[in-house]
Amino acid sequence: MSRMLLHFHSEDISALARSLKGQLTNCEPKPSHLELLNMLVRANGYRNFQHYRAQITAQNQLEKLPITPEPDSFDRIKRLLRFFDSGGRLMRWPSKRSQQEICLWVIWSRLPARQVLTEKEVDQLLKDNHLFGDHTLLRRWLCDYGMMNRTADCREYRRVEKRPPTEALELIRRIESARF
Repeated sequence: MSRMLLHFHSEDISALARSLKGQLTNCEPKPSHLELLNMLVRANGYRNFQHYRAQITAQNQLEKLPITPEPDSFDRIKRLLRFFDSGGRLMRWPSKRSQQEICLWVIWSRLPARQVLTEKEVDQLLKDNHLFGDHTLLRRWLCDYGMMNRTADCREYRRVEKRPPTEALELIRRIESARF
């Protein structure tokens, strides 16, 4: 069986070290290779090494899929671009529900992945990415469309990791390439 190379990245090396230190103090005998792998990926927010490997494999497969939208959707993407300013901020809330969802994917793409955020942090991110003054509307719709989860007491928010529709990917790509 060939060995699959998996790249490992941690956003916060200090938090990784603290987590590893805490997990290693609970180990009486010397931990095995698999136990060390599990400790590393748990420190990065995964359940275990199998969960991490499955996520990386799925992400690699998604990246190989073509992103080109259908030819008739280019006109729709052109119309959706009008909702954003040159800085990539949403200028006004679209009236059509189908347009709202595609525009929300752009906002979703700017939320940090695999990170728990407070309501205040989410609000600040949303305020920074729109111009029409209603961040609560955006927060509510992100949750309603299943792009973000929140706890019952609304204290913790987390971006839901899933692949945006092809049109949304193309819109995100065009907006991010035009941002300055």
